[in-house]
Amino acid sequence: MSRSTFASFRRRRGAFFTAFTVTAAAVLSACSPIKVLNGLVPADTYQFQGGIAYGKAPRQMLDVYQPLPSTPPARGARPLVVFFFGGTWTNGDRASYKFVGEALASRGAVVVIPDYGLSPVFTYPVFVRDSALAVKWALDNAAQLGADPKQVYMMGHSSGGYNAAMVALDERWLAEVGVSPKQLAGWIGLAGPYDFLPIGDPQAQVAFNWPDTPPDSQPLAHVTPAAPRALLMAAAKDELVYPDRNTGQMAAALRAAGVPVEVQLFDNLSHVTLIGAFARPIQWLGGPVLPPVMGFLGLASVPSHKGAR
Repeated sequence: MSRSTFASFRRRRGAFFTAFTVTAAAVLSACSPIKVLNGLVPADTYQFQGGIAYGKAPRQMLDVYQPLPSTPPARGARPLVVFFFGGTWTNGDRASYKFVGEALASRGAVVVIPDYGLSPVFTYPVFVRDSALAVKWALDNAAQLGADPKQVYMMGHSSGGYNAAMVALDERWLAEVGVSPKQLAGWIGLAGPYDFLPIGDPQAQVAFNWPDTPPDSQPLAHVTPAAPRALLMAAAKDELVYPDRNTGQMAAALRAAGVPVEVQLFDNLSHVTLIGAFARPIQWLGGPVLPPVMGFLGLASVPSHKGAR
């Protein structure tokens, strides 16, 4: 290949990657097109149980994604991940995140994806209480699902990362349902907002009853040496949830408290594509997004089932 031909190829490849990234972001940011991504997720890499009640309210429902019996590690030794989706506490549903369930279950984790109460019908702290109740359900049912009850983790993206952080750090929410953050193996925050007062976003204002939002609604206020270990990931140039103020400050606070914390920032991802890179059709986009998560869960050496990247 001549030098000019090679340069032309690189330009075309770069243009394709840019176009695909923009398309992926557009797909992931809309409620209907996200079904396209989920439609490309294989159905033969995991087992599924849907519509399980973890409470009495209509939104207190969850789905479970389990590894196939042939997927290592062995039944009973698997980690369990409770994943909370984002959407400014105003929109989203568990069914839209099948691609997250598949990505983790095909690699050996049991995955629980709950719905939770959304604003404006429900406001803080309802969605935190729902999240805590879903985690209690996971702790109570981990062994029955083939997971290790001592390896229960939480993971959340954006506002779902806030939910995970509050349940992990503010012990009152799990205490209300008779369990403790000490029973968690760790938590994973993906572009989570951990310190966002005063509130400027109109949807978040409604969700937190601004300006009557209590200061202790902020996860950063609850960091103690007893906090579970954490993996914090964010897009380095995130313009929705600023990584320096949120991921950076949370990491610094955890370290100051002596809590083990890992941080991963990605130059090639946005707030939206950070979670989109879990989807099999575009996992190449984020490249290193899945390996840190798998390593944190103790599944770094476990191959995905049936050729998943």
